[in-house]
Amino acid sequence: MRILITGGCGFVGTNLALYLSSKGFVIDSFDNLSRKGSKYNLNLLKKKKIKNYKFDITNLSELKKLPKYNLILDCCAEAAVEVSKKDIDKVINTNLIGTINILKKAKKDNSNIIFLSSSRIYPLKVLNNVIKKKIINSTIRINKMFGEKDNIQGPKTIYGLTKLASEMFIEEFSYAFGLKYIINRCGVISGPLQFGKQDQGFVSLWIWNHINKKNMKYIGYGGYGNQIRDVLHIKDLCELIFLQIKKFNKFNNMLFTVGGSKKSNTSLKQLTVMCRKVTKNKIKFKRISKTSIYDIPYFITDNSLVTKIYNWKPKRNIFEVVYDTFLWLKKEKIKINKYF
Repeated sequence: MRILITGGCGFVGTNLALYLSSKGFVIDSFDNLSRKGSKYNLNLLKKKKIKNYKFDITNLSELKKLPKYNLILDCCAEAAVEVSKKDIDKVINTNLIGTINILKKAKKDNSNIIFLSSSRIYPLKVLNNVIKKKIINSTIRINKMFGEKDNIQGPKTIYGLTKLASEMFIEEFSYAFGLKYIINRCGVISGPLQFGKQDQGFVSLWIWNHINKKNMKYIGYGGYGNQIRDVLHIKDLCELIFLQIKKFNKFNNMLFTVGGSKKSNTSLKQLTVMCRKVTKNKIKFKRISKTSIYDIPYFITDNSLVTKIYNWKPKRNIFEVVYDTFLWLKKEKIKINKYF
């Protein structure tokens, strides 16, 4: 089987490329290398004889020149939520127009598609209403999980809207042209190859700043650091994608919510404790009470359907996510600094 991975030199794309290559699939990457750190990942792909096509995903004519693929894994995204307020065109062009171009390519070649969507498709009002009291203490219980059937109506961030619109375009292409797909609506993902920068994810950022003894801030909801997220280890995601590829002919045209769920989740304060433990460093935190209009206090994924279909559950808990990421960041610290 021949697979194209868009965003193949990003955190998720590179991990998937290396993992699936090790399973015997022929992998190509598609990445314009615009993000810092992507050339580090490109070198990893080259070592495994994985070719990268350096094109922009908004350029349909270049995309159509690529070979035919049995499957396209669409991991390409401008994922920083706050960026979507500042650079609207970039987010729409990358996340939505890019996916539409991928769909046109898939239609032309009769390729299957697996699309990585986002938990941020859920409306901000709903996410904020989960915890109605001020989150001042850390005794918040996991009393709500979000799944495929939860409400998606309402403002959700421009980033989230582009991901939801992409989901809808995939469904339309499937209905109109017979395209077969799987949509994975993912929560936070972390692990090795995540560089610890603001736009890549809060877990690796926390670890990186602890390694470098750089003070941080608890921002929003009073500045107490009690916001809760589930976090999926990148290896758990790779293992799920492998199962989905193997069983694609049996299970397709389906949407799944995928995340760390009850197995792997943390508040910011709990994450700080873990980072202190693994790095042996203690940093200071400043409290910023004001909450961004795009921030949310809580998100836990309901994995019930994906577990039922594939007998898959996250194997790794939040401490394993933190520890594995820490070991990689510590080992690669000097190399990483060359790219930033």
